[in-house]
This record gives sequence, structure tokens and C-alpha cells, in this order.
Amino acid sequence: MRRPFDAYGERAQNNGLAPRIRGDVWFGTEVVMGSKLRKFLIGSPLSSDRLAEERLGQARALAVLSSDALSSVAYATEEILLVLVLAGTGALALSLPIGFAIATLLAIVALSYVQTVHAYPGGGGAYTVARENLGVLPGLVAGAALLNDYVLTVAVSVSAGVAAITSAIPALYPWRVALALGAVGFVTLVNLRGTRESGRVFAVPTYLFIVTLAVLIVSGLVQLLVGGTSGAEPLSGQAPPIAASLTAFLVLRAFASGCTALTGVEAISNAVPVFKRPEATNAGKTLLWMGAILITLFLGLTYLAQAYGVVPVEGETVVSQLARLTLGVGPLYYTVQVATALILLLAANTSYAGFPRLAMWMARESYLPRPLANLGDRLVYANGILLLSALASALIIIFRADTHALIPLYAVGVFTAFTLSQAGMVRHWFTLRTPGWKRAAAINGLGALATGIVLVVMATTKFALGAWVVLVLIPIMVRIFLVIHHHYDEVAHQLSLAERWPEPVHHHTVILPVAGLHRGTLKAVEYAQALGGDLHAVNIAIEGTENPTLYNRWQELLPDIPLEVIASPYRSVLTPLLEYIEGFVREEGDYVTVVMPEFVPSKWWHRFLHNQTARLLYRELVHRRTGWQGRFRILTNVPFYLSR
Repeated sequence: MRRPFDAYGERAQNNGLAPRIRGDVWFGTEVVMGSKLRKFLIGSPLSSDRLAEERLGQARALAVLSSDALSSVAYATEEILLVLVLAGTGALALSLPIGFAIATLLAIVALSYVQTVHAYPGGGGAYTVARENLGVLPGLVAGAALLNDYVLTVAVSVSAGVAAITSAIPALYPWRVALALGAVGFVTLVNLRGTRESGRVFAVPTYLFIVTLAVLIVSGLVQLLVGGTSGAEPLSGQAPPIAASLTAFLVLRAFASGCTALTGVEAISNAVPVFKRPEATNAGKTLLWMGAILITLFLGLTYLAQAYGVVPVEGETVVSQLARLTLGVGPLYYTVQVATALILLLAANTSYAGFPRLAMWMARESYLPRPLANLGDRLVYANGILLLSALASALIIIFRADTHALIPLYAVGVFTAFTLSQAGMVRHWFTLRTPGWKRAAAINGLGALATGIVLVVMATTKFALGAWVVLVLIPIMVRIFLVIHHHYDEVAHQLSLAERWPEPVHHHTVILPVAGLHRGTLKAVEYAQALGGDLHAVNIAIEGTENPTLYNRWQELLPDIPLEVIASPYRSVLTPLLEYIEGFVREEGDYVTVVMPEFVPSKWWHRFLHNQTARLLYRELVHRRTGWQGRFRILTNVPFYLSR
């Protein structure tokens, strides 16, 4: 049985939730690259019945969806130290208490999101929770905050990965922007190949990073116990001069900077449907594993940095310093650097899992362009992937791949989403009142309170450093979402058949613009005659006088069809032709069909050797509205394909 069409002329899609495999409907891969190149880089199309095969188990999902959160330990400790060192090396002793506070917050957020995963197994994360429980506007704020943070995640992660590479190989420092853009391109291609492919590629770097950092931490702890180091001396003597007093504001600013360790925690709740069955159970367990690993690595690095007296210096990361101090400059040191660089470069993959899916949810509800809801032929949301890459690449170029310049913009958005999501979950439990709802509401309430406080702290301490940009950008994005939604509502209203049927057609006029008489013209004439109605062939004499050769030849071959010649002393084709067509757009209910002959060259570059009058005329007629509103106009190109 044929499904009915919706208000936009598209077939209904299983309550609007079934995937539409139309990756070429915007700037999908079929448009961006040729079919052969696309097949080589991305692979052959996958059928819809293979969607279940693309789902991930816990091990691969941890690599795909947790790389951002896990990679943040590579720079979260450094961000704390960069702020504290402004008050002198003595202030660095506060790094561990701040680290414990962040680890506690992380545990609360992780447990809160485990409940979100089980309450909303269909995915959607903070956007869905906030919209359904707090209203449309809070939902859009959460969506805007997360979309913004996903873009920043790619830019920050890739820039941090490049920083790790240039720490080990300083000669590459001038090429950091090019390296970052190359990394974005690589991650984009891997994700366009499909979810399972990305899991296969990113599993090794993720687990290599976990193992190497574990080795670093264990080695550092053992050396502290035996009272020695195998690397260089600590770099406390290279600390910058004191630039600020140790105040509560400075401590809060350090805490806010270190909270970048929590970015990416929400990605699993956005992508629950990518897990193998049972989806919610697997997603919840993966989230708990991620939280445990993240807390362990973060606290381990923070403790070692304090114990070894590490001071952040330009040109070398804190992780690099710790690796030298604990492992020495040898194979293990370079293994740590390679693993750190890889996890940072590939941590952007979490955003490639989260951004397209969040954009899909918002597009299905008409708050983003609908092509973002289309599932590509590799069973991924290709349009969202490409849009994310374009936005992140722009940030990398603007900020010259400088991690410290991007960090102040970072995490404000994600904590906005955290707070709205947890507040929405509290409302969710109070509404349902299912068994155990009080305990669940208490956990989410604690999460909302904690993340809300952190949000205020971050917005206050980072405002002058760049957080104001995000705070201004989110309302602008929400306004854009509402404008897009209003447009779709207007389109649905105008296309609806609820009010009345169109008036019956009283008259049909066919207009055939003629530039010359050739086989393509004759093909268009045959089509125009098949349409019926009054046929008017018209030629624009751009030199101001008619072409006797064309006119005589026309009379010889097509004596039954009069050819009207319009002089154009100003050598314009479009203006007099549009005025001629407008003269036939008369009464309501009339059809006016413009049939435009067009020959199509065999090679793409041949088109630049010919005039594009037919395309220009088509564009003018499509977009011309003044005086033609409500008229029945049909624009038809009749192509004539040239052989080689």
C-alpha cells in the first residue's frame, strides 16, 4: 500500500522517525565528490537492512563515544596549573584539591546521565530531556549549547593533538594549522565510512592512550615511593613571574578551567540507539566505565604534576613533562606522546557521533534544515558530519590552532546543557513517580545543582576571556532555530489542501524562446506542441534588428508556427524576454509554460565555452514574484545531449 504524502510532498516516514537514505539532498558526499572517488574514500552504499549490523558493542562504543572525555585528561590538569601559576608556584599545591572537586562533580554527572540513558533510550540527550520536560525554549537552549560545544570540541581536541606533536617535534610548530586541518579531514572521511568503521579505527588509539597513561601514572607513583626519578629535573625554576594574587576568584577560575575534563560525558546519552541491544543497558555500563577511567587518569596526572613540581611552560605540555620525568626520554616517552597526540586528534570523533545525531533530532522537529535529518548511503548523517567539519575548520583557522585561545570558549555550553538536562530529569521523575523516583530525582537534582553552580562560576570567571562569545551566540542560535521552524510552518500552511482546491485552468499558453534553429530547438518545438494550448515562439534580436537567415529558415521548416521577433537595442536577452512572458501572465487560473531549449555538453568544462542563457532565464523566472503571485507558471528545460 502506498504511503500518503506529507505536507512537503515527501512520503510519510514511519511517524517521522524512519531513516531517509538520501545523502545527496544537500551537500552530501555524492555532491561533494565524484562517484568513483567517493567509492574509493568512503565505500559502497549500505542497504537499510544493515543498520542493525552497524551498531556498537561496549568496547567499540567506549572508543567512539568516550574519546573526547578521556582525551580531556591530557589538558585538563594543565589548564588548572596555567591559572594557579599566575599566583606563583606555591599556589600549585591547590591543584589536587581542585582536582578532587572536579572528580566528584564528574561522578555526579556520570551517575545522572546513566539515569537519563535508561529514561530516554531513544536518544536525544539533553535536548530531548529539556524540551519534553521544561519546554521548547529550554530545549532549544540545550540544543544550541551542545551544538556549539561539539564544534569547539573538534577544534580544541585537534589543536591539542597538534600541540602534543609539536612538543615532541618542535620543527612542525609553524605547520600546526595545516596539520590540524589535515586531522579534521581524516576524521571526517573515517566517519563518512560508517559507525562501525569509525569504531574499528578509533579503538586502538583510545585503548593505547588508556594503557600508556596508566603506565605513566604507575611508574610515577612507584618512583615517588622509592624516592627517585628517571628523567630530567622538574621545571619549577622556569615558572613565570607572579602576575596575580591568590584569591578565591583565581581558585574558582582554575576550577572552571579544569572542568573541561567533563566535556563529552553527554555524548553517550545522545547516541543510545547506536548500541547493540539492550541499548540502554549497554550505554549505561559504557558510561560508568568511562567515568571510572576518566576519574582515575585525571586524578593520577594531577597528583603527579603536584608531586613532581611540574610547571606549565610554552612549547611543552604537562603530560610531556611528566612522561620525561617518570619514563625518561626514550621509547616509552615517545609512545606516550604518540598515544596522547592520537587520542587528542581523534577525540573529535565523539563530536562526529554527537553533532550529526543531535542535528538530526532538531531537524526532524523543523528547528534545523531538514537535509540534516537525512541518513546517508553509508548509514550515517553525512550532511551533519560535513557541516561539523566546515565549522570546526573555520575555528581552527581563525584561532591558529591555539588550544589556550579556544579553551575559554569551551565547556560553558556543555554545562548549560548539563544543567538543563538534569533539571529536566527532576521534572521527569516528579511527573512519572515510578518506583524509586525519589532516589532518582535526588541524584538528578544534585547533578542539576552542582552543574548549575559550575555554570555560574565558568560564566563569571571566563566571561572576559571569551565566554561572553558563547553566551551571546546561544541566544542567536535559538533565534535562528525559531526562524527556521516558522518557515517550515509557513510552508506547511501554504502547501496544505485544507482550505480549497486550485481554480480550474481556463487557458494554456506555451512560450518557446528561440536563440537559433538547430536540432535542439526542433526537439523543444515537438515537446511544446505536445503540451497543447497556444504556442508562441519568440526570438530576441540583440542587435536591434531581426536575423533574416533565422527567420527565413524558420518559415521553411516550421511554417505553421509563427516566430515573433523582439528588438533589443541594448543587447539584453533576459529583460525583453521577461517582459514578453509577463504579458501572458493574465487572469487567475491561466497556465503559462515556458519551454527552454538547452544543449548539454559531454564534458563538464565544455559548459564554460557556451552561454548560459537558459539557466539564467530559469533562475529569473523561478525567483520573480512581483506581479506574478498566484499565477500558474511552469518552467521546463528541454535538454539536448551532445556526444563527444
